[in-house]
Order: sequence, then structure tokens, then C-alpha cells
Amino acid sequence: QVLLVESGGGLVQPGGSLRLTCSASVRSFSVYTLAWFRRAPGKEREFVAAVTGSGGDIVQADSVKGRFTISRDNAKKTVYLQMNSLKPEDTAVYYCSAGMPTVQTMGRMTSYIHWGQGTQVTVSS
Repeated sequence: QVLLVESGGGLVQPGGSLRLTCSASVRSFSVYTLAWFRRAPGKEREFVAAVTGSGGDIVQADSVKGRFTISRDNAKKTVYLQMNSLKPEDTAVYYCSAGMPTVQTMGRMTSYIHWGQGTQVTVSS
């Protein structure tokens, strides 16, 4: 069983930064691709970024390229999402997920079978 726990969300002003952390309790952390998704109020859950087990492949949504960075530390069984230049439209609940997609399917929600409970990020002045 895989347990994912997100932390680091909160209230930040536009232009500010936050770092989200997802800690996993799983025996073989490095075999999983880890991803971040988000769900804004009144919208469906959408893909943000994903990183393969070795960290060799990273995929990001166009809306966050140049602002967000996903990374992982397999020794700590942790994945991070560094969010810079935050905008009000980044306001959402952010979810960590784990799965074994192909590189071509890393952005699909259906590729991930394990999910955290989410952490709220609010960007507002």
C-alpha cells in the first residue's frame, strides 16, 4: 500500500513562492513516477507536472513552465513542487500522485493509482 501525504500549502500573495512536499510511505519509491495535479474551484482536476522514478524525464503543463519545478529525493521518498511567480489562477487544491505511466502518458490522471489527500494553495492579495 502506498500512502502519500502533501504539505506546504498556504496563502501567498501574487508573485510569491511556495514549495509543496509529498512524502511517501512505500517500499519501492524509486519505481514510481510521481506527479502533481491540481483542482481549482469549479474546475476539473488538471495535470501540473510529473517526474519519472530516476528523475530523468520531467513533463510539465504549459501553464506552469518556467514558474514551477518538480523534483524528487528517492533517499527521502519525497517529491517536491517549487512554485514561483504564483498567480491567482494557481489557486487550487494540489494533489500528489504515484503511478507507472509511460513517458507519453505521464500527464494523464488515469495513469496514477495512488493519491494524497491534497493541500490547499491560495494566491491572493
